[in-house]
Amino acid sequence: MKIKEQAIHQIINIEPVFLITALVLSAWAFYKFLLRGMPPERHQKIRIQFQFIKKMYYFFIVCFLSYFLADKLTPTLSFLERPSIYLGFITFILGSIVVVKTSRLILLQYLFLGSMRSGVPLLIVNIFSLIMSFALVLWGLSFFFDIDLGPLLATSAALSIVLGLALQDTLGNLFAGISLQMDHSFEIGDWVEVINGNQKTVGQVTEISWRSTTLMGWFNETVTLPNRFLAGTQISNFKKGEIAIYRNFVFRVPHNLDTEYLRRGLLESLRQVSGVRHDLPSTCVIFENHDSWLGLRLSYAIDDYSRQFLINHEVFLAGTKALREAGVVQAHQKYELINPPPLLRDRT
Repeated sequence: MKIKEQAIHQIINIEPVFLITALVLSAWAFYKFLLRGMPPERHQKIRIQFQFIKKMYYFFIVCFLSYFLADKLTPTLSFLERPSIYLGFITFILGSIVVVKTSRLILLQYLFLGSMRSGVPLLIVNIFSLIMSFALVLWGLSFFFDIDLGPLLATSAALSIVLGLALQDTLGNLFAGISLQMDHSFEIGDWVEVINGNQKTVGQVTEISWRSTTLMGWFNETVTLPNRFLAGTQISNFKKGEIAIYRNFVFRVPHNLDTEYLRRGLLESLRQVSGVRHDLPSTCVIFENHDSWLGLRLSYAIDDYSRQFLINHEVFLAGTKALREAGVVQAHQKYELINPPPLLRDRT
């Protein structure tokens, strides 16, 4: 294949250089002025990507200047004609790399802007980079080598059908992951409950990849769920700070007491518990009417799903203390075993 000389002269000029430079400066300005509140580890990751873009941008500028100089000297030094064309093509490749990497970084920074602390899924970013790279490759083949893409696309379509059948599960997981991200079912850092029939899986979302979603369980165990499986389950999302999570605890008290006084005491005890949202109403109602006790259900709101059991423990201690100070002993189930009297022996 021979590179079209006219195509090189048409695309490799000062205007694309200015546009690529503006794109890189836009990514840098986005980072400097809008992402100051990110955690240090995320700053480090973005700086590493900027270092790679900076290196490729310098190579791009050097190649462009070399091409520009060789092109100007070609009328007097004819042996520079072919090298200048190859320099121009290398300049296009380096410029395309800078464009794809910078565009990917801008998208990544935009996602970081909406989720400073918890992180972002790389699935959408990687798909964007893949589509953009594929489009540039096809355009480059058509523009520089004058290749007819019609037969190539027809062959690719037939190959895609074969690959689609062979990679049915993998592609199903991929598109299910894209669907979950577009629906905003959950994000990295969210606590979720995944219910499939009688099975329930609980964990914090730590990673969303092409094939699966990874959760971190209560005891730091790693749970990996295929995206296709997640798309067919019921997912309850407990996003910290945005959705109030109500939890309950039942205190059992004897019948012959002033339940209204005990209700107020239990509600007052919640003020001593950190983690309970005091800006939202708490309730205490009669939940059970047993032969041996009344059950008072204390309902309260929290915003941190991961601390619910610790908060529940503190609620129990505070409520028990309030009942003890009121002179109340909590009722409990009693079992009484009665031995039957011995059978009277038949008199002889």
